[in-house]
Amino acid sequence: MTTTSESAATRPVTSSDTLMVQALLEQVARRVVGQEYMVERLLIGLLTGGHVLLEGVPGLAKTLTVKTLAETIDTTFQRIQFTPDLLPADVLGTQIFDQQTGEFRAKKGPIFANIILADEINRAPAKVQAALLEAMQEKQVTIGSTTYVLEEPFLVLATQNPIEQEGTYALPEAQVDRFMLKLHVGYPTRAEEKEIMRRMAGGQAIPIEHAATPQAILEARKRITELYLDDRIVDYIVDIVHATRTPADAGLKELAPLIEYGASPRATIFLAQASRAHAFLRGRSFVTPDDVKAIAPDVLRHRVLTTYEAEAEEVTSDAIVTRVLAAIEAP
Repeated sequence: MTTTSESAATRPVTSSDTLMVQALLEQVARRVVGQEYMVERLLIGLLTGGHVLLEGVPGLAKTLTVKTLAETIDTTFQRIQFTPDLLPADVLGTQIFDQQTGEFRAKKGPIFANIILADEINRAPAKVQAALLEAMQEKQVTIGSTTYVLEEPFLVLATQNPIEQEGTYALPEAQVDRFMLKLHVGYPTRAEEKEIMRRMAGGQAIPIEHAATPQAILEARKRITELYLDDRIVDYIVDIVHATRTPADAGLKELAPLIEYGASPRATIFLAQASRAHAFLRGRSFVTPDDVKAIAPDVLRHRVLTTYEAEAEEVTSDAIVTRVLAAIEAP
């Protein structure tokens, strides 16, 4: 990219934006050792309003990170533990009869908070997972005949154990597509694990200070939407998404038998939004191809559905996305 992108930006990233991001990262790092990739992607979700699905084995600080992030921005937080016997009403709320007034009134569920931690979301059956669809897409909840608008910022951060573990359910495709990002959370390094032991083995709580307000997050979201996105970057994003649907058109004929379904148009929108947020976190007022490349695997891995042939050849959606990114020429 040439430097003309920077001069064409509609509004530069300010020093206050940079200070807010640094303060959020510093506060989270007081409790969470390492996991910079996960923390940054959670911030991207927070700064764009995009929901995030975190997949990893138990004990990798997924829940701790989400809870800590909610504390740093001084907002309402609810943790919902998904279990096989959970009901939709346990998440959304229900109508109860008020004997004093003789009328039904709504009893709101835990979904009515700014940040929702859907813990182990794949341990509940599909009817409970589907209860989140309206909230995640339209940012509203219908109880009985009344629809309630959810207060912004609203964000669902869900954790998921690997699907091959016992007692889990595959998420419906309609719900998976509503997550902007799907992250694969890995183990810490040896040095990080030693530091984790030093901090956590004593069992003492580590205090967290507020580093941002909900209003500051909403204002940052507005500035992110105004970051400059060159037409060549727009074409690059569209080319990447289309290559997951018609790989032969991108010179990847060998991928066609491996892809059942490619990414939806929602992936194009989310890739643009997440790329802007990725640039924002680095203090830039314009998006580069590197921003797109960095965030594309997290946006696309859960939207590229593989065939039985791919499974037989042990080709994952991550591998397909990697090949697509390597084949599409960056501007």
